[in-house]
Amino acid sequence: MTFLSRVTGLVRESLKASAFGAGMQMDAFEAAFRLPNLLRRLFAEGAFSQAFVPILAEYHRQQGTEASRVLVGKVGTLLALVLLAVTAIGVLAAPWLVYLLAGGFARTPGKVELTADMIRIVFPYILFVSLVSLAGGVLNVYRRFAIPAFTPVLLNVAIIGAALFLAPHVDPPIMALAWGVLIGGVAQLLFQIRPLIRLGMLPRPALDLKDAGVRRVLFAMGPAVVGVSAAQISALINTQLAALLGNGAISWITYADRLMEFPSALLGVALGTILLPSLSKHHSDANHAQYSALLDWGLRLAFLLALPAAVALWLLALPLVTTLYQYGKFTVTDALQTRAALLGYSVGLTALILVRILAPGFYARQQLKTPVRIAFFTIFVTQILAVALAWPLGMGHAGLTLATSLGACLNAALLFWMLRKKGFYAPQEGWAKFLAKVLVALAILGAVVAALAGPPAFWLAATLWQKVGRLSGVIAAAGVAYFAALYLLGFRLADFNRREVADPTLDLGDER
Repeated sequence: MTFLSRVTGLVRESLKASAFGAGMQMDAFEAAFRLPNLLRRLFAEGAFSQAFVPILAEYHRQQGTEASRVLVGKVGTLLALVLLAVTAIGVLAAPWLVYLLAGGFARTPGKVELTADMIRIVFPYILFVSLVSLAGGVLNVYRRFAIPAFTPVLLNVAIIGAALFLAPHVDPPIMALAWGVLIGGVAQLLFQIRPLIRLGMLPRPALDLKDAGVRRVLFAMGPAVVGVSAAQISALINTQLAALLGNGAISWITYADRLMEFPSALLGVALGTILLPSLSKHHSDANHAQYSALLDWGLRLAFLLALPAAVALWLLALPLVTTLYQYGKFTVTDALQTRAALLGYSVGLTALILVRILAPGFYARQQLKTPVRIAFFTIFVTQILAVALAWPLGMGHAGLTLATSLGACLNAALLFWMLRKKGFYAPQEGWAKFLAKVLVALAILGAVVAALAGPPAFWLAATLWQKVGRLSGVIAAAGVAYFAALYLLGFRLADFNRREVADPTLDLGDER
């Protein structure tokens, strides 16, 4: 389901690039969508999930379904009221938010006003998607992973539909994308209602700030909000820096980010989603050996799949950008500049995925102070690197993406070190042999890609179907070469097929 959401996301981005390019209007939309996206990660998918899922899992195991449903109702009511107020403030303060997001827009006439108009439309998205995250957290605790993973597809479909059918009827046409975001948020929330009813977990509105469970979630969210806000502050600063680099910079970074997010979400989000409830269960059961073994499993799977994705993203940066984006209003210059941004992101792809696996090692134990400290230290270093790489070293927008990657590497390294130091994780035997075999397979993959990819001139001048055909052939050949090499080196799928014991109080079928 996550794979499907990433595929539709790439279709969405390809359509946006072809229809609107990477100029002033697209910069305005991306900046307008950036703030509700940041708040979504802050209030919903990030801090809220980290604080709420372990506590809900504990309620379910120790107090049963009814107590869990009551907790969901009380927490959901409070979340909705807070975000309703945040949404109202965001809509009213739209012109001032533009300067908070991208002060450099004031240099271009009309850019601030266009961004403010789109902020007013997209800001309510944070309310809907936060309630979607609440529902998704409940479904994940009950090991219904497919439905929350599919939900982002609805946002992508809504934006695609708006670009195709609504854009011709609004002025300027770019406003259609903002309406698509709002429609997608409503659709995502409605889609979650029936699964909650079937589980008997549809919450009833109830406000009780004195409830012990609500207070626990709030206290847990405090450090979680601080920790997640570190990454969002970094993204906000990067948007400001990119706005200073002129028209197109924000769009180039965003298009590259979407390509980087394909493997990042497919591996990092999917693994992190299934790890958190299982780790919470093992911690609740005081099963430290299984806790450590599960983390080890996640890390090995991440290295096995993230490293080839990072190598391919580096070697195939231009073929990917031109095949997906270089049509209509997306120029050769846009393609080359997006490629530069993507090269910077590819350096840290593996680290970004590892963070999604290492951080739940703390969240599941409801110990958030350590990842918070690490996050803020990482942001401090990242922003120093961003300014240095973008201006004194002359890398421009590519320097911003490279700084993000280097910061992710530092974040992952510090999280791993602290997990080991606190005794939460002990690596299983055979890591050196495992990594040596993966590196051999990576070398073979790289050789195949380099031999088959062809010169940059081909990708800049070829037709759509020529590029699609060649890129598909290169990816297929590289994938076959990599996994064939792993097979010859002794890897078997059964070695990574881990079965988690389901909660006996649930009728879960075979879903894992």
